[in-house]
Amino acid sequence: MKRSGSVDFVTGLFVLLGLGAMFWLTIETSNYKAYKTTEGYSVTARFSDIGSLKVRAAVTMAGVTIGRVVRIDFDKEHYQAVVTMRINDRFDNIPADTSASIQTAGLLGEKYIGLEPGADTEYLADGGTISFTQSAIVLENLVSKYLFQKAEEGTPP
Repeated sequence: MKRSGSVDFVTGLFVLLGLGAMFWLTIETSNYKAYKTTEGYSVTARFSDIGSLKVRAAVTMAGVTIGRVVRIDFDKEHYQAVVTMRINDRFDNIPADTSASIQTAGLLGEKYIGLEPGADTEYLADGGTISFTQSAIVLENLVSKYLFQKAEEGTPP
């Protein structure tokens, strides 16, 4: 059976477009291209549980991305996660008593940090700390608490 060059070309083009689409999807879902700059100022927050929060996760306020997570450390003395965020310089008027919570976005459960502004007249500055935090809600912990509660009551879930 004779193969034509145009069929080979179209097949190769189709495979190449498929690989390009997979590459684009990988970049979009991994948050790889987000916030590579060193501009802005750093603030830290401590959480007892960060769930699956990752470096480069978004930091938002009122639904607007204002920064990114740049570092996650563990404090061995207090047994807490220390999250360092870089906030864009345009957002230099965030009240010092702002609270931070770890929230979930989208179907894939991507974690991000949501900031709620306080009412303080002083603002967060480079090297500042967010004192009021709420840790991530871990679904597995909620399910296990529910099951253990039902087991103690002696009723089936």
